[in-house]
Amino acid sequence: MQREYPSAPLVGVGAVIVDHGRVLLVRRGKEPLKGHWTLPGGALELGEPLLQGAVREVLEETGLVVEPVELVELLDRIHQVEDRIQFHYVIADYLCRVTGGALQAASDADAVRWVERSEWNSQSALTPDLNLDPITVRVMEKGWQRSQELWPHVPEAR
Repeated sequence: MQREYPSAPLVGVGAVIVDHGRVLLVRRGKEPLKGHWTLPGGALELGEPLLQGAVREVLEETGLVVEPVELVELLDRIHQVEDRIQFHYVIADYLCRVTGGALQAASDADAVRWVERSEWNSQSALTPDLNLDPITVRVMEKGWQRSQELWPHVPEAR
């Protein structure tokens, strides 16, 4: 099925990767949202379970091996051009923790970076280039909050 102007919604997976109180973002190198910072993720492959898809997408885009812990949110991403649906994804975003790998941008991502909560919470003047979508901020915050409940002993990065 084609991704642009599809005949039906596509299923995608995303990852809220929390490490030392920071969340990992990727800058998209392809449409949709080319040039925007967002969570790592992408389209599920036919026959691929959701959790495997999340692990694969993170590895492809960031070089990191992750363990999905739990579902953060299930959401729609619909991009419309005039009266036509250009992109429609139903995305399962998972809270993940890093278990291995080496961080590097690859595949659909042209850059990767760790961000502190203060950077997405206030859209700080220190990071105006993030320009995060409100949905992304909401999912990041939910994942970050849940990580603090699950791993309260892990110190934040300094």
